[in-house]
Amino acid sequence: MAWIEDNRRKVEQATGGRVAYIYMPDTAFGGLTNFNRYFFAQVGKQAAIIDERFNAGGMLATDIIEYLSRRLLSLVATRDGRDEVQPQGAIFGPKVMIINEYAGSGGDAMPWYFRRAGVGKLIGKRTWGGLVGRAGAPELMDGGFVTAPSSGVYNPNGQWEVENVGVAPDIEVELDPEAVRQGRDPQLEKAIEVVLEELKRNPPPRPRRPPYPNYHAPATSARKNR
Repeated sequence: MAWIEDNRRKVEQATGGRVAYIYMPDTAFGGLTNFNRYFFAQVGKQAAIIDERFNAGGMLATDIIEYLSRRLLSLVATRDGRDEVQPQGAIFGPKVMIINEYAGSGGDAMPWYFRRAGVGKLIGKRTWGGLVGRAGAPELMDGGFVTAPSSGVYNPNGQWEVENVGVAPDIEVELDPEAVRQGRDPQLEKAIEVVLEELKRNPPPRPRRPPYPNYHAPATSARKNR
């Protein structure tokens, strides 16, 4: 939690509060809890960095990608307060995802879906390539258990793409040990740099409320002649 909060503060300070930071430790209960806690609390931000380094996997997080892919569809003008955006619960600006060689299984699938959905760039190191499921784990007398692959994931185009290969980043950045000892995070720093550059080139939409229509305007001449 200290590491996560430190990263969030770094992003907050480096971007002037414009960019959200969401860490996903897995794609199971911990990851879903973190997403609910950190994503929806920051929907007012202009852009987002999703950090899935060391992701331990779990489920195939297509629902997370759907949230990250949301586009502004409409606004609701109310009598007071700011206009409400639809869909709610979304960050409409640019997004990047940080990956590393310790993320696998569901941690392979999430950046794979992130790229296929066109959400944004992947930054870091290639994931470890363990996109295979297992079901049934008989326990042993010594407290261990036995597992075997029971399911695999393939592309609708009929190709196996991730298992034993992993997901390569768009921008490769090594987590340099010397820099880490100095309190730096080169992968996070690059993510901040990239998302700010994309935010500069493609800022989130800022629609203007149109004038209210006047339904009591004088009748037209055509109507008067009837």
